[in-house]
Amino acid sequence: MIPIKNKKKSFEDTVQEMRDFSMKYIEKYAPSKQQLRTYLLKKYLKFGAVGIKKNEIKDLIDVVLSDLEKSKYLNDKFYSNSKAKNLIQRGSSINKIRNYLMSKGINQKFVKETLDKIKDENEDQDFFSALKVCKKRRIGPCRVEDNRPLFYKKDIAVLARNGFDFDTSKRVMDLSKEEFEKITRLF
Repeated sequence: MIPIKNKKKSFEDTVQEMRDFSMKYIEKYAPSKQQLRTYLLKKYLKFGAVGIKKNEIKDLIDVVLSDLEKSKYLNDKFYSNSKAKNLIQRGSSINKIRNYLMSKGINQKFVKETLDKIKDENEDQDFFSALKVCKKRRIGPCRVEDNRPLFYKKDIAVLARNGFDFDTSKRVMDLSKEEFEKITRLF
């Protein structure tokens, strides 16, 4: 038997279906509130819930999201802290972390709290992150001493694209290989 696509759903059925989709998505991806809102909006606009207008879909999504926040399934503060911690472990700069969190739709207040927490824990976080990038990409102090002057501009550009300011990049690039190895043993 072929199911009928134009079957009208009741309001409660639509809300419950939306909650089910949300829970599956949260379980799989651990998204921010904005990412989940975008996912649900795309899903319902693509398949088109019959008998429900676009504005009503947005209102339903807001209801489902607020319900998930109350039940602690969605928490942008936790998302912000965990993503920032993950990005620091990879060697991302504070600027890159800020831009990443803002692109995910995290509230400015949570982003500021997260970045303040990072700066309180380690005042010179960008320096150590830049060292991680150098070690991972084998640039700067990791290069053979003969090649360092040839690739200086390129290495500074790599650090700049990773979100590090010029002073931090220059400080890292001016380290000798021995100093670099001493510092990297600490972390």
